[in-house]
Amino acid sequence: MKKKIVVIFGGQSSEHVVSCMSAVNVIENIDRERYDTILIGITQEGKWLLVESVDEIRDESWRQGKKSAILSPDATEKCVIISDGEQVKKVHVDAAFPVLHGLYGEDGTIQGLFELARLPYVGCGVLASAVSMDKLYTKIIADRVGVRQADYEPVLREELADMDGIVKRIEGRFSYPVFVKPSNAGSSRGVSKAENREELIKGIREAACHDRKLLVEEMIVGHEIECAVFGNGCEEVTASGVGEILAAADFYDFDAKYNNAESKTVVNPALPGDAAERVREAAVRIFRAVDGYGLSRVDFFVTESGEVIFNEINTMPGFTAISMYPMLFEAAGVSKKELVTKLIEHGIHRFDS
Repeated sequence: MKKKIVVIFGGQSSEHVVSCMSAVNVIENIDRERYDTILIGITQEGKWLLVESVDEIRDESWRQGKKSAILSPDATEKCVIISDGEQVKKVHVDAAFPVLHGLYGEDGTIQGLFELARLPYVGCGVLASAVSMDKLYTKIIADRVGVRQADYEPVLREELADMDGIVKRIEGRFSYPVFVKPSNAGSSRGVSKAENREELIKGIREAACHDRKLLVEEMIVGHEIECAVFGNGCEEVTASGVGEILAAADFYDFDAKYNNAESKTVVNPALPGDAAERVREAAVRIFRAVDGYGLSRVDFFVTESGEVIFNEINTMPGFTAISMYPMLFEAAGVSKKELVTKLIEHGIHRFDS
């Protein structure tokens, strides 16, 4: 008998559009001989809607849907509650695949709902999702396990009333240019490069629109490298080969990722010495340190001298046509369909032990 998988996408984060793009690729690579699906789209306003087909995601008509579809938190039911305003029905589901990026999807919130419902799900748990989404706390963990990373200065939104004090503190630590990032954001939303004081102040204000916690980081010059991992801390973790981002813009911001065809990704690039293997080893260490489960993409810089510097970890990496996570496993001989099957089966066995 086929298992029923609820695929949830969209969401209230700034990565809503990317989530929809990822969902199309995930849904199209679900093995129909093994699984049936029920699709739930979450609008940017937070409304949960039943989506009838992947075509509705492509043409964006799903947002006009009339049927609500809400996951029950009742652990004895494991169901989706569907309503058209007049009739209500419950549909049993066996597992969830949250194709959600950013806040309210990749940060432990929806994972907490799955845990309440005792519903198996794909991807990292509450703790790993929460600390990995928060760049500041990821850095604290990376420090603890001894992984080299960019030096940083935390800034809180409440401090913005004393911008002169913030600027003095940052300029006392770093030379320009620096990078300014929201602590909780993905797809480089709210990230900027500051070449001078004016750009620093502008970047801080922009980042503060995305989160109350910000980071100002030293600039690292090097190859932008990504590594995909699969598994969990209780078993062998598989690390893919590495991929390099060749950004068309000054850095790999949102537009460079998704709107600029000149940006390219290279699988298994030439790197100094044994840097590629050290990236793979560090990716596994970070994944285990945050208590990762299922999948993550771990990002690094590799300098011309071969130094490996951790950047960030993404616990629900993009699955779009240009996303590195599936691309890296394809290069290792694992097709998208096989990869999606592995992720679902891994999630289904979540509560076995």
